[in-house]
Amino acid sequence: METGTVARASARRTEKGVAIVLAMGVAALAAMAATAILVTQSTWARHRELNSDHAQAQAIVGAGLDWVRAILSDDRRASNVDHLGEPWALRLPPVPVENGELAGFIEDQQGRFNLNNLVTGGKVSPAHLAQFQRLLSILELPLSLAGALADWIDEDSESQPLDGAENDYYLALDPPYLAANRPLIDVAELALVRGFDDSVRARLRLFVTALPRLTPVNVNTAPPEVLAGIVKGLDLDRARELAAQRDRIYFGSADDFVRRAPGGVEVSPENITVRSDYFRVSMRVTIGQSVAQGAALLVRDNTGWPSVIWRKYL
Repeated sequence: METGTVARASARRTEKGVAIVLAMGVAALAAMAATAILVTQSTWARHRELNSDHAQAQAIVGAGLDWVRAILSDDRRASNVDHLGEPWALRLPPVPVENGELAGFIEDQQGRFNLNNLVTGGKVSPAHLAQFQRLLSILELPLSLAGALADWIDEDSESQPLDGAENDYYLALDPPYLAANRPLIDVAELALVRGFDDSVRARLRLFVTALPRLTPVNVNTAPPEVLAGIVKGLDLDRARELAAQRDRIYFGSADDFVRRAPGGVEVSPENITVRSDYFRVSMRVTIGQSVAQGAALLVRDNTGWPSVIWRKYL
């Protein structure tokens, strides 16, 4: 009897121990489940908050773009001469907005060399090709880049004599692709063109642009390197002197630039202007911990009100 009693008591203790372990396991699982639910809810709420902040930031970027368009419209009504002393060219400190700030700046794209000038009517323009080669030389970059880019833009399949690159070059790459045979939409496309690696594009960044039509260079906003590129016979040192004079008294007209240019240079009036129609806007909005960045290319039409050629979020 005693042996059976002891066995039953031992069995009950074992069952009780198992039950306690099971209960502890269930409690642990319940705690884990509760924690997971709370974390999921917290993550979802935070995600929704971040999404809301980001949407608000993007909306402010759009509103900021409209504000810039109004500034450029007012500028055109005030004067047909554009220079770096005007309000649009000033880099203002960030502007506070609800729960964040807005920062941005405007860049005159006609103060840069328009890469699409290389090709006119589907054919390479020798004059503009020479200008780009001078700019490349000033920036200590290979002259062969000019031929490669001209081939990328022009409509034919014949390579330029100085290290050009047409479909046969690009089809041999991995992965293969075709030359665009059309104007650039954005300078970011240079990454696809033979020779335009990261270091080359970084070197060119402040001096080139891609605009949808043939454009002259605004001599009031162009850096000395671009001035020396478009004016035959103008070296970089004299271009810097000319830019320093311009920063004190801007050029009132293309003729004014020709008069003040140093002797011995060749200025083609059709290549220069003091009026700009194309501007790039860069904006950054911070709302809480969310950041929205945007860029747009604007063109002022005959009424002076800028239209958006393209816009993108970065």
